[in-house]
Amino acid sequence: MRPPVPVPTLSRRAKLVIGVIAVLLVLFTVVGTLTNVYVDYLWFDETGFTKVFWTELQTRALLFAVAGVATGGLTALSMYLAYRFRPAFRPMSLEQQNLERYRQSLEPRRGLVLTGIAVVLGLFAGFTAQANWETWLSFRNATDFGRTDRQFGIDVSFFVFDYPFYRLLLGFGFAIAILALIGSLLTHYVFGGLRLQTPGQKLTAAARVQLSVLVGVFVALKSVAYWLDRYGLVYSGRGGEFTGASYTDVNALLVSKTILVWVAGVCAVAFLANIVVRNFLLPAMALVLLLVSSLVIGVAYPAIVQQFVVKPSANEKEAPYIERAIASTREAYDLEDIDYVEYARETGDSVDPAKAREQIQESAGTIENARLLDPNVLSGTFTARQQIRNVYGFPDKLDIDRYTLPDLDTGEMRTQDYVVAARELNSSELSENQASWINRHTVYTHGNGFVAAPANEIISVREGGVPDFTTRDLPTRGNIPVEQGRIYYGELINDQGQDVYSVVGAPEGSAPREFDRPEDDNADDGQIKNTYDGEGGVSVGSFFRQLTFAIYYRERNFILSSAVNDASKVLYVRDPRDRVEKAAPFLEVDGDPYPAVVDGRVTWILDGYTTSDSYPYAEQRTLGEVAADALTGTGTTALPDETFNYIRNSVKATVDAYDGTVTLYAWDDEDPVLKTFMKAFPGVVQPRSEMSDELVSHVRYPEDLFKVQRDILTRYHVDDPQDFYNSNDRWAVPDDPTRGGQAEAQPPYYILAQRPGETETTFQLTSALNAFNRQNLSSFVSASSDPESYGKLQVLRLPGNTPFKGPQQVQQSFNTDDDVARDLTLFRSADSKPVFGNLLTLPIGSNGLLYVEPLYVQGTGTNPFPLLRKVLVNYGDRVGYADTLKEALDQVFGDGAGDAATDSGSQGTTPTPAPTSPSPSPEPTPPPTDGGGGSTPERDAAVAEMNAALTRLADAQRSGDFAAQGQALADLQRAVEAYQRTQQPGGDGG
Repeated sequence: MRPPVPVPTLSRRAKLVIGVIAVLLVLFTVVGTLTNVYVDYLWFDETGFTKVFWTELQTRALLFAVAGVATGGLTALSMYLAYRFRPAFRPMSLEQQNLERYRQSLEPRRGLVLTGIAVVLGLFAGFTAQANWETWLSFRNATDFGRTDRQFGIDVSFFVFDYPFYRLLLGFGFAIAILALIGSLLTHYVFGGLRLQTPGQKLTAAARVQLSVLVGVFVALKSVAYWLDRYGLVYSGRGGEFTGASYTDVNALLVSKTILVWVAGVCAVAFLANIVVRNFLLPAMALVLLLVSSLVIGVAYPAIVQQFVVKPSANEKEAPYIERAIASTREAYDLEDIDYVEYARETGDSVDPAKAREQIQESAGTIENARLLDPNVLSGTFTARQQIRNVYGFPDKLDIDRYTLPDLDTGEMRTQDYVVAARELNSSELSENQASWINRHTVYTHGNGFVAAPANEIISVREGGVPDFTTRDLPTRGNIPVEQGRIYYGELINDQGQDVYSVVGAPEGSAPREFDRPEDDNADDGQIKNTYDGEGGVSVGSFFRQLTFAIYYRERNFILSSAVNDASKVLYVRDPRDRVEKAAPFLEVDGDPYPAVVDGRVTWILDGYTTSDSYPYAEQRTLGEVAADALTGTGTTALPDETFNYIRNSVKATVDAYDGTVTLYAWDDEDPVLKTFMKAFPGVVQPRSEMSDELVSHVRYPEDLFKVQRDILTRYHVDDPQDFYNSNDRWAVPDDPTRGGQAEAQPPYYILAQRPGETETTFQLTSALNAFNRQNLSSFVSASSDPESYGKLQVLRLPGNTPFKGPQQVQQSFNTDDDVARDLTLFRSADSKPVFGNLLTLPIGSNGLLYVEPLYVQGTGTNPFPLLRKVLVNYGDRVGYADTLKEALDQVFGDGAGDAATDSGSQGTTPTPAPTSPSPSPEPTPPPTDGGGGSTPERDAAVAEMNAALTRLADAQRSGDFAAQGQALADLQRAVEAYQRTQQPGGDGG
């Protein structure tokens, strides 16, 4: 017998060094974790959502403890029992001699080893379990749907709330059984209870009993799994074209799963009986029976049925199950109550001017509100005209909202859509001398102001091609009254996606520190400064709080800087979307928050979705994929790539731009998922009745939900299961034709328009849908945002042989028009490029679709911005191309048609003949200098050069001198850039 190998030992010094390093690592980890948790708590305490913090923390801790103790404890207990009942004497075989040295090494440390295994396994299990806290809360607070599953006759809530939790429990049960079995086998082997190479008996009685029990438990859990698999058939994908139990699942696999439940149960009993029988023959036979049964009746039999019974006549066999899938998918995506309209059944490819003029007169509300300002294009124009200082900025994608305000001409109240934006702090654009810690975090703390321009206001070549900012400047003035315009919480207050905190507040009587807006006549240093007095922010007046945030942000200035004082607050988590996601972690938040002025305050409005991936028979999709379009990521946030098959716009949320107050309103208070989480977090979501009328007037149908629904509608608008199976009348979301041939989905567009058969205009979110694998239009979908008809979906079904062009075909007809093609060639130069705006599809009357698209020209120099140059119109086979919408309508429908369609005056100028050689329009007249920092010699010179260039450009246009036009445009671009440079800050006062 070989002597045992001695275990290496460490010196006292090595043990001390290792101990110190281990203590420091643990200390840093614990301090960092506790600091993060404490800072989180302070945020929840500030916002009034501590209920969310404690409920989530307690739930995570509970699941961590239960799963950790169960997994680590039961595994360790199994290993301890294996050691406890080890044989006192072991045969002196070569195998046992080799194992003896391991036994001698483990014996003195068996308690430590067993504890270490339990702790490690417990930590892994705990971390896995705590991530499923929403599953537990949903199970515990489940709310009935009031809908019965079509296969099993039980409430849908079982599948949405209960089934996922049972699967979670079963998964942990399997894990514990397997870990305990492996641990017991290893222990028995090391300590002689299991002898693989020793002649004679291979297992001791104790080992046989323990291993039989563990295998029996595992097989019993398999029996439970087969039982749950029966319900899991509602998520089957065997049908291929649809989701849910198919003919084979119901008539073959369901029966097989039921039989396997009993076979697995018998097998489990056989293993448990081995405790008494003491013969592995019986459980071995049962295990073979289970394996053979699972292969024959669980795999082979369903495959035979699918191949020889279903496939030859799948459209007939699957029909009732397709009907289930269609109905359930519509339920899950809230597509049951849709107004389908058979539209344009008598329209040909040509235009009857008389009939068309009658149609556009009936739809005057739609045409006079045709949107010529594209919020996805005009960010640069807003920046050039309304940035004021480089510390301010606008997002890449602006927003559309509507306001009911007095008409400037008549004084009557009129609802009109506006392109809107908050003038935010753009922390990523601070200059080098503005980027010190003091400037970045205590001086430049907020944006200021609200900017709005009527989206349908006439903008022509002769008017400069710039928006009419009816709400603008600093301090904010215009037709939308803004009482509190400071923006401390917004979309741009970040640095490469990381939240930028600000330290605000100062003792009473001290000088203001925060830059508020540029100079006025009473300012001594070119700035008006401000001290934040809002309710937002976490106090850092105490040394302990300052130390906490110094550790959290790894910034010593929290302790050393005089800017942090007894009255200071820290503002953090400042993006409106991040705030709502943190306050309501059970929601998915729409990727496009938008600002609105409510009660005189700038307020961010957001949409929250409740989702599930467990709705029976509903098609599963990937949220981030179906909610993406050509604009995702450019001013909007992509949703996560999570699988789901149920969605509701259950919550409307607001974030006050000044004090960061987050308020959640139950918009769909009938949603069972929302009801469930309202039970889990009582008082967190306010009733819908708490929303003011003014706030309700600004809610919009959310874009991401609409994109999900239109994607589902492309297939599930079909009622007949045969047509569904054969993909007859399938639709497709068209690619955005303005993206230069890139295969990206066309975004939906907000418009203010009349629906066919209605006389009043409503604010809608709309999208055109093509025929599948064709470019022709098949349907037009709209969702109402009007408070009286909110969420009402309407689908205009076009004829199967529709002559209507899809977006790509309309864009092609524009590009190939002689006048348009000539101008596009002119616009594409070293100094400019054409930019197509949103291609709007507008239903006209009951028999036609009008396409309207603005065309912008953008310079190629520093900080270029687009200017509206032309309006394109398509109706049938005719194209209109002019300076104004009215003139373009006249070209399509005949003289006077534009006046008839826009007699409200909103498009307002007397038509004049279009120039024979269309060319880039002049740049805008110089911006006003009030609120812009005052007049300077450099600015005056830039303005004079701009005016001179405008004059030379106008002369060149009249003479048709293209070379002179190009030179004038180049001069104008340089003058504009010079003017913009005069607005850049010269130093810290920027």
